[in-house]
Amino acid sequence: MDQTLADTLTQWRRHLHAHPEVTLHEAETSRFVQARLQELGIPFVAGVGGHGVVATLTRGASNRSVGLRADMDALPIEETSGVAHASTNPGVMHACGHDGHTTSLLGAAALLAGDPSWSGTVQFVFQPAEEGGGGAKSMIADGLFDRFPMEAIFGYHNWPGLEAGTVAVHDGPVMASGSRVEFVVKGHSGHAALPHMTRDPMIASAHLLLALQTIVSRNVDPLDSAVISMATIQAGTAANQIPGEAVMRGTMRTLRNAVRDEVEAAIERVAAGVGQTFGVEIQPTLRRGNPVTTNTPAERDMAAEAVQAAGLPLRRDMQAAMTGEDFAWFLEHRPGAFVWIGNGPAEGGRELHNSNYDFNDAILPAASGFLAGVAKRALGG
Repeated sequence: MDQTLADTLTQWRRHLHAHPEVTLHEAETSRFVQARLQELGIPFVAGVGGHGVVATLTRGASNRSVGLRADMDALPIEETSGVAHASTNPGVMHACGHDGHTTSLLGAAALLAGDPSWSGTVQFVFQPAEEGGGGAKSMIADGLFDRFPMEAIFGYHNWPGLEAGTVAVHDGPVMASGSRVEFVVKGHSGHAALPHMTRDPMIASAHLLLALQTIVSRNVDPLDSAVISMATIQAGTAANQIPGEAVMRGTMRTLRNAVRDEVEAAIERVAAGVGQTFGVEIQPTLRRGNPVTTNTPAERDMAAEAVQAAGLPLRRDMQAAMTGEDFAWFLEHRPGAFVWIGNGPAEGGRELHNSNYDFNDAILPAASGFLAGVAKRALGG
């Protein structure tokens, strides 16, 4: 990549970082992407599955096709990084690097548009609503794979703590399945000085919170992986009243569908038991999110070959992460591979979903180069 394009990508990335939009509200981000595609002379369709954009670049006589994907949404986090291009939207920031992913895909489009050595069709998928908004499913429901044919699809996530520009390709699972968990604990309210006349949902919630942590340690094979994390609890409005209801919310992650089923059954069982013990009603709700992100073998190897061909450092020994990824839905419909590209050191709070995070602009050439390279390899040229 020449320096002019690299500098341009840095400017684009910092603009996106300064103007983040949360899940399902990526209208300006989408318009920015459309404007850049117009400058590159690449036709596109907007409004796919919400604010999604799909650009199509065709060259030569080949009927082969491939998809490249990037996510566009930000998070409801107040930025504290102090960088010059920090968020100008209070309470919203690109704390996961989707600004960099979007820019990398624009960079790959620029590289492929100026490269006469390949033949076929590349679909550039700019996905909205990755952070729990079901953007991948919405695009699929809007006919993504019918309207924009692709034989396989590839994507990446930046990875803090992995050396900048190093690409990790997993042989097994890449990221976990995710489910949202909610418990409504219904008791009987009353005066805090007369607890014997109440059914305290706070006490029951506390025991439920601890009991849930025994599921992974005592129900899941130690050679498997699972996480249950309760993240919020809401109850009560007065310091001298035992409330009538408490609500707990959190997440559950696994790396195998069979383990997910076992953990869900255990959650139901534990909730019923705690409710009976304390004389309260506990209503658990489990909402399944993305499945496990697992690369298909041929595309996994193709991605590794593209990394080596680009002269980038390659890692094949990274363990899967318990984070979830919407890209998994695309892999339910097409073969493909999802890789990690190192973002550099994570010190000082530069890890994902931290208020100090910032995407490393120095890896934009590597990320764009990988995406363009794996597309060419998938097309057979």
